[in-house]
Amino acid sequence: MRTAKYLLPTLCLIVATSAEARHVSGHAPSVSVPATQLDAAIVILGRQTGVSIGLRDRRIATIRVRAVSGRIDAVKALDRMLRGTGVAAVQVSPGVFVIEASVPLRPKPKPPSRPAVPMPEPQPVMDDIIVTAAKYDRRLRDLPGMAAVIQGRDLSLAEGGQGSDAIEARVASVASTHLGAGRNKLFIRGVADSSFTGPTQSTVGQYWGDTRINYSAPDPSLRLYDVRSIEVLEGPQGTLYGAGSLGGIIRIVPEAPDMGIVAARGWSGLAFTEHGKPGGDAGALVNLPIADDTLALRALAYGGIDGGYIDDRRRGLTDVNRVETIGGRAALRATPGDGWTIDLSGNFQRISGDDAQYADRHDLSRSSALAQPYRNDYLLGELVIGKDWGATRLISSTGVVDQYVAERFDATPPGGLAKAYDQVSRIRMISSETRLSHSGDNGDGWVIGASLLSTTTRQDRTYDLQFVPIGGVTVLDGMVTGSVGSSGSLIAVPFFTSGVVGVRNRVDEATLYGEATIVPLPWLSLTGGGRLTHSRLSGRALDRPEALAFRLDQEAQGRRTETRFLPSLAISLHPAGPVTAFVRYQQGYRPGGLSVGTDIIQYYKGDAVETGEVGLRYAGGDRFDVAVTLAHTRWRDIQADLIDASGFPVTANIGDGRITSAGISVRWRPLPRLDLQGSVYFNNSEVTTPSTILVAAYAADRVGPPMPYAADRAGPSLPNVADASGLVRARYSAPIGRAYYLTLDANARYVGQSRLGIGPILGRPQGNTLDTGVELRIGDERRGLTLSLTNLLDKEGNRFALGSPFLMGGSNQITPLRPRSIRIGFDANF
Repeated sequence: MRTAKYLLPTLCLIVATSAEARHVSGHAPSVSVPATQLDAAIVILGRQTGVSIGLRDRRIATIRVRAVSGRIDAVKALDRMLRGTGVAAVQVSPGVFVIEASVPLRPKPKPPSRPAVPMPEPQPVMDDIIVTAAKYDRRLRDLPGMAAVIQGRDLSLAEGGQGSDAIEARVASVASTHLGAGRNKLFIRGVADSSFTGPTQSTVGQYWGDTRINYSAPDPSLRLYDVRSIEVLEGPQGTLYGAGSLGGIIRIVPEAPDMGIVAARGWSGLAFTEHGKPGGDAGALVNLPIADDTLALRALAYGGIDGGYIDDRRRGLTDVNRVETIGGRAALRATPGDGWTIDLSGNFQRISGDDAQYADRHDLSRSSALAQPYRNDYLLGELVIGKDWGATRLISSTGVVDQYVAERFDATPPGGLAKAYDQVSRIRMISSETRLSHSGDNGDGWVIGASLLSTTTRQDRTYDLQFVPIGGVTVLDGMVTGSVGSSGSLIAVPFFTSGVVGVRNRVDEATLYGEATIVPLPWLSLTGGGRLTHSRLSGRALDRPEALAFRLDQEAQGRRTETRFLPSLAISLHPAGPVTAFVRYQQGYRPGGLSVGTDIIQYYKGDAVETGEVGLRYAGGDRFDVAVTLAHTRWRDIQADLIDASGFPVTANIGDGRITSAGISVRWRPLPRLDLQGSVYFNNSEVTTPSTILVAAYAADRVGPPMPYAADRAGPSLPNVADASGLVRARYSAPIGRAYYLTLDANARYVGQSRLGIGPILGRPQGNTLDTGVELRIGDERRGLTLSLTNLLDKEGNRFALGSPFLMGGSNQITPLRPRSIRIGFDANF
C-alpha cells in the first residue's frame, strides 16, 4: 500500500487501474461489476472502462457497493455503484476519479491545500449503513426493526482477540453466560432460556458469512480478526432465518480475498493481569492475487494465551484458569466473469482451558478437589456461489460444521472422594441455502429462498471417581488404597466407575421462505413475508441402564415431524427525511428433543415466540443519530434446563412467559474528531404460567435458602435477563507531530442484576457489574503501537453465579471479572 502524493488530506491508497483513460467513440464500454466491497469493485470497473480510480481513505475500502452492468460510461457506473453507501466519486481530471466519504458526484473540483498530518476520516454516518443480514440490501435507516452494525475497521486487534465478548461489549441488547470462552450461551433482547448448554437449540442464530455456525452447541467465540462487519438483528427473525433465532441473529462477515493487491499484516501483544499470570497473542495475514482479476487467496493464522487469575486453596495452586486459543482460516475467491463469484473457505479454532474460571469467595480463589479443564474444537467449511444481474443477485451457500466440546465438572460430595462429571458433545451440521434477491433504489426489494439443514448432536456423560489423593487416601488403578497402622501395610477396596446415560438428537429441516418490501408512497414502506418449514426430529438414549426403561416408552427413542409457518409483517413511516417510525410483528420457534437426567429419559416439546415491536429512528446526518424501540414478546412452552436432585441439568418445558423490553441508542459527534456512542436496554420478564414440572421443583425444595420469589407472584423471571444494561464509548483522534496520529478509545459497560436460572436451586442473583476499558494507539497506517487497559477500576463483581452445578447446594459460586489488565501491542502492514 502506498500514500498517494497528489490526493487530499487523508491516508490514501490508489488501488486500481491503468493510468490512461480509454475512450470509445460512439458507444460506452460494456460493464459487469458484481456486488462486492469497494476496493475490489473499483479494480474491476477500472479495468473494464480504462479509467483510474483511487481511494482517499483505506477504511472505506470495505464498504459493500451495488452491482452494475450494461453499456454505460464510468461516471454513470460509479454513480449507480455507490448509491446509498455514504461515499461518492470525484472526477479530478479526464479519466481519473477519487472516491471519498459523503461528497456528491461532481467533475473537476478545486484541489484543497494539503495538511501537515494525514488524519483518519470520520466514520460513515448511520443512515448510510447497509444491512446485508436482511438478505437483500437495506439501509439501516429504512429497516423496520432494531439492528446494530459494527464495522470491522472499528475493532482493534485487542478486541478481535476477545471473540464474542467484543460483541457483547458493543451492543447493549446482547448478553452472555460466562462459563468460559467456547462454553458460553449468547442471548439477545432478554430471550434467555437457561445457563447450561444442553440438547436445546440456541435462542440466537450465529452466522459466519452465509453459513450457520451453531445449533445446539455453545458459542464457539470465533476470533474477530480481519472481519468486514458484524451485524446484530434483534429477534425474532423466524422468516429469514428459521429455527433458533428467537432472540435474534449475529452475522459475522469476513474480509474477502482482494484481486487487486498483494498485502500482508502481522501483529503481536503481551498482556499482564493483576493478581494473575501474563499472556499474549500474535497473528499474521496475507492476501495474494493468484491470477489477475480472477483468483485470489486470503489466509490468516493466530494464537493467544489468557493468563490465569483464580487460585485453588485445596490443591495449593495459583492462577489455574489459563486458556490457550489457536486458529486460522483461508479463503479462495474466483471471479470467472459475467458477474459470477465463487468463494471456498475453511475456518478452524481450538480453545483449551486448564481449569474453570469461577471462585467461591471474594478473593479470586476457590477450594476444589480436582481440575476442571475444557476444550472446544471448531471446524467450518463453506462454499458460496454468487451471480449478479445489476440489482438482482443469486446466492447459493453450502456449509459443514464439526464441533467437539469436552467439559469436566467437580462433583465431589462434602467430605468424600474426588468425583468428576465429564460431558462430551459432538455436533455435526450440514446446511445449504439458495436465494434470489433484488434491492431497489428507493428501499424496496424482495428475497425468495430455499434451504436444507441436517444436524446431529451426540452427548456422552460419565460420572466417576478420580485418581487423586484426598485426606491420605489415593485412588489408583481402580482401587482405593491407604496406609494402615505403623507398619505401613496397604489395604485395597475395589470401586466401580459409574456410567451415565447419554443422548443423541437429530434434526432435519426443509424450508421455503420469502419476504418483500414495497413503497407505495414516498413516506410509506410495507414489508411482509413468511417461512414454511418441515422438520423431522429423532432422539435416542445412549448406553441406557435397564433401570431407566420404565421411564420412557418406545425403548428410549422416538421420531416425529413438525410443520410450521412463520409470518412477518412490518410498516415503516417516513414523515420527514431523517425520521423513520415502524411497527413490526414476527414469530420464531425451536424444535423439541430428547433429554436425559439421573433417573429419567423424557421428551420436551418445541417452543415458540411472537413479538410485537414499535420503534423510532432519527438519522441526523454526521452529527447525531438516535434509535428507540419497545417490544413485547410472548413465549410458549419455554425450553429450559433445571437441576435435578443429583445435580444433573435436565431439559424440560417450564411453562409460558412474557418479556417486555425497551432500548435506546445514541450517537453524537460534537467535534469532527470526537465520536460518542451510548445505549441502554431495559428488560422485564416473567414465567406467567409455570408448568407442573416447575411447580414441583419449588414444592420439593426443603433445604437451603428460602424461595427467591413470593408465592403471590405469577412466576419467576427468566434467567440471565438483566433488568438493565448500558454502555458508553468515546473515540478521539489527533495528530502527533507531522508523521503520526493518536487514537484514543474509552468504554464502560454496566450489566444489571439477573438470576442464574429458574427453580429454587438456580434462583441465585448475579450481575450488577461495571467493566471499563481504554485503548491508545500511536502510529500511521503502516505500523502502530497500542496500549490497552481493561477493568480499570479492578472490580471483581459476579458475572455468572455458576461453576459446577453439582456443588451449588454447598458453596457460593461467583465468576469475577478478569482483574485489571494491560496489553502492549505492535502491528505492521506490508
